[in-house]
Amino acid sequence: MKKVKILLVEDNPDDEFLTTRILFKLGYSAIDVVHQGGEALEYLFGGERNFTSAVPVNKPDLILLDMRMPLIDGIEFLEAAHANLKTHEIPVVVISSSKQEKEVNRCLELGAKAFLYKPINSEEIGQAIANFCPAYS
Repeated sequence: MKKVKILLVEDNPDDEFLTTRILFKLGYSAIDVVHQGGEALEYLFGGERNFTSAVPVNKPDLILLDMRMPLIDGIEFLEAAHANLKTHEIPVVVISSSKQEKEVNRCLELGAKAFLYKPINSEEIGQAIANFCPAYS
């Protein structure tokens, strides 16, 4: 098994199942899953709410981020995570069914490395990991 540590942020159980299945088939098993943007921030920073200066409690090698989630969406997560110098270098790949150019551009402006459209496939995910975590692919 490949040792890349992946955080999957996905609120849809079917998409979570599909993504984790693809990752396992590609040989990645160190996958943590959270279901909302707030849970993802909690994962990264614990209970700290000053995200800019917080010390990360978990630092994955790659984040696969759903765009549309309740409460804190993908853009709000990116704003918080990329404001912190200790977490802004973590590669984030946004996965969404939205094809709104404004959302895609905003995610890329906030530091997302790629934007994939649902439904995803193993080739796209494998290529993203190879591109942004080459030591682990």
